[in-house]
Amino acid sequence: MDQLHHVSAAFLELEKGYQEAIEEITKRMGAGMAKFICHEVETVDDYDEYCHYVAGLVGLGLSKLFLASGSEVLTPDWEHISNSMGLFLQKTNIIRDYLEDINEIPKSRMFWPRKIWGKYAGKLEDLKYEKNSSNAVQCLNEMVTNALTHIEDCLKYMAALRDPSIFRFCAIPQIMAIGTLALCYNNVQVFRGVVKLRRGLTAKVIDRTKTMADVYGAFYDFSCMLKTKVDKNEPNASKTLKQLEDVQQLCRDNGVLHKRKSYVNDKGQSNNLYIVMLVILLAIVFAYLRANGVKKVFEKMGSLSTILRHQMKYIHS
Repeated sequence: MDQLHHVSAAFLELEKGYQEAIEEITKRMGAGMAKFICHEVETVDDYDEYCHYVAGLVGLGLSKLFLASGSEVLTPDWEHISNSMGLFLQKTNIIRDYLEDINEIPKSRMFWPRKIWGKYAGKLEDLKYEKNSSNAVQCLNEMVTNALTHIEDCLKYMAALRDPSIFRFCAIPQIMAIGTLALCYNNVQVFRGVVKLRRGLTAKVIDRTKTMADVYGAFYDFSCMLKTKVDKNEPNASKTLKQLEDVQQLCRDNGVLHKRKSYVNDKGQSNNLYIVMLVILLAIVFAYLRANGVKKVFEKMGSLSTILRHQMKYIHS
């Protein structure tokens, strides 16, 4: 709070249209979040309402700012799909951050709705114990399935954006979200530690996300990855598979999938890297042979093999 004057100064420098949008959304967020100080997330409707206050309203506020800037034109259903953009991101964070939130001191933060977790445990914190792993993963999968319901709205919102910088600002977090859900699904590690996208994959997303075709390609890849992890014996398997198939069909109908590089199985680039590294290693061996003779080379094979192991470990990391 001791830095609030900086925020106030920046706010007062904004044009009136921006100020009005920020003021309205901030008031609504504050009132909504205050409601959940003493009100637990019991039902799925409560869950959606909480996510609306903390993230959906951010989506609405950003849409109003885009409109005020003159860079975008809002669609008739802009409020609904803007809200879905926020809910998709927030639900992904709530799923991924289960362990951090449940271990919060002095009091756990509990955002998973009782209507879902109550099917699998007596208390939400019970899901983190190894003896409850099977039920925990089933609960996790139902949470992911719930989050997937917002994807169609998110794709519709992004497809309507016109400004390239606004598009990338909105699209990159959404791709990170579907990628994170693909990692979390059926993954007990969510209850043991941190699950997140590798830095290299994150860099790919940032570098490659330039058009809506890139977004369709990314959502298609990650939905395929998630689909391979669905166990048909899961209680919600049919619902999960139906949602993923709908997403894949939407991406096929609107994207240019055959022309893009895969985010999940980008084997061509990896194979090229292996070839380059192999040539370099062979050159090193040849140089040793010429400089030191075969006998000395074999005497040093211990150290050379160590180098090779480190190089291969680097390639696979």
